[in-house]
Amino acid sequence: MTTLSPENSLSAMRSASFILVKKKPPIDKTEWDGFFDENGHLAKSRDFICVNILERGLHPSVRTEAWKFLTGYYSWQSSLDERLTVDSTRRKNFQVLCGMYEKIQPLLENLHRNFIETRNNIVCDIQKLYDKDALGNVLIDKKKLEKILLLSYVCNIQAEYQPGFHEMVMLFQLMVEQDHEIFWLFQFFLQKTEHSCVINIGVAKNLDMLNNIITIMDPLFAEHLKGKGAGTVQALFPWFCFCFQRAFKSFDDVWRLWEVLLTGKPCRNFQVLVAYSMLQMVREQVLQENMTGDDTLLACNNLIDLDAEELISAACVVYAELMQREVPQPLKDFLL
Repeated sequence: MTTLSPENSLSAMRSASFILVKKKPPIDKTEWDGFFDENGHLAKSRDFICVNILERGLHPSVRTEAWKFLTGYYSWQSSLDERLTVDSTRRKNFQVLCGMYEKIQPLLENLHRNFIETRNNIVCDIQKLYDKDALGNVLIDKKKLEKILLLSYVCNIQAEYQPGFHEMVMLFQLMVEQDHEIFWLFQFFLQKTEHSCVINIGVAKNLDMLNNIITIMDPLFAEHLKGKGAGTVQALFPWFCFCFQRAFKSFDDVWRLWEVLLTGKPCRNFQVLVAYSMLQMVREQVLQENMTGDDTLLACNNLIDLDAEELISAACVVYAELMQREVPQPLKDFLL
């Protein structure tokens, strides 16, 4: 067992208090531009910027550019000219991938049954999306979405395709305009978040660590879940597969949480602490009503229209409290 450092604990508590008090507005275009010198090099430290994003968030006017740094699309050490070159290279590489895909598509259709099945699943998932707002304005291009999801499936052997990716890529399409930006931001997002939303890579790890955190932080609740709610935590995999997007009241709330996950602040794999904080919202009801696993799961699924600021703050407090405890080495490695 290892006790985590008090310095990290104080930092997490500080972040939580900043979010709760909300003393400063989100980082706007003027402030963001001030983080760079005349050549486009960082004038502030990456850590300084990431802590500010955790505590305050990003104004929509800078989110597109900031996310390119947070995902790794751009290097934090790059100049403005270097970033222009990188963007041009990413565009060309995307076009090459599209060309390769068009050439091998007939082969995939004839030899790989999984390809046809996956393509049908993608089309079906996309058709369920609302593509217009309340006024009838078109929000997303479904054909473009299908193209990017298919290309991602063919190119990303690790992640493949799973339900939920269509909603994730939709959010990237709402953030940036160019096809190559949507494609690469999604790929880098998966990598930066350690494929935590991918079923056959990160989701199982998240669920195991969530169980560990419940055991350490809330033994009474853990005992109840082991008794009447056996398998409840494992059944919460959609939280991670959809990266919590269905729990929030707006796209802005989803982006707010995701940009925090990308900062790596206050720790790696912050999504597990977010999930624990959500479980705590139903804890009292579950224990008072002595709920079964199915009822507990229903209560969890009813957690919707949440506020991202409040949830991030609650998860920061959990992190600070967790670091005051002795934790198993695997959990420490998972978070630090």
